[in-house]
This record gives sequence, C-alpha cells and structure tokens, in this order.
Amino acid sequence: MPWCDECAKYFVPNALTATGNCPKCGCVMPQNNINGKPLNQTVTAKNLDLKSLARSTGEDEKAPWHFKLLVAALIVYLSWRVVSLFI
Repeated sequence: MPWCDECAKYFVPNALTATGNCPKCGCVMPQNNINGKPLNQTVTAKNLDLKSLARSTGEDEKAPWHFKLLVAALIVYLSWRVVSLFI
C-alpha cells in the first residue's frame, strides 16, 4: 500500500494520480507488491492486477517460528492425551 511521507497517509492504488503520484501533494511514492518487494512499474488503477501481485513462487516464504512452536506443542499435548487414555 503506497505511503506518502509528506502527507503522512496511506493511499489505495485507485486514489493515486494516473502517474502514481500523491493526489494531495504530488510527490512520487514507491510501489511495493504484497510481499513488500519493490515493483518494476508503477501501480495505478488501470494496470492493477491483484492476481499477479498475490502470485509468488513460495521459495521466499517460510512458516513463522511461533507457528512451528504451536504445532510442536499441539503434537506433545495430543500425544499425552493418547497416553493418558491407557494409563
């Protein structure tokens, strides 16, 4: 989502001018895709393609450490519940 430093405000891509500038002050705002990586072209309302922005190879994405911790805790808990059935 584009951020204007001078206006201190987020803008949706539809609110930008046709060249991708801030509608209030006119400064150029850097554009990023959903993963936070810079885009090669300026995103405007006419060339916005959400499917291509959301598409990724999956190579740079990992499960967060706290998700792995929760899965490990769930396995330990469920294992204990199975053991406690027979004790």
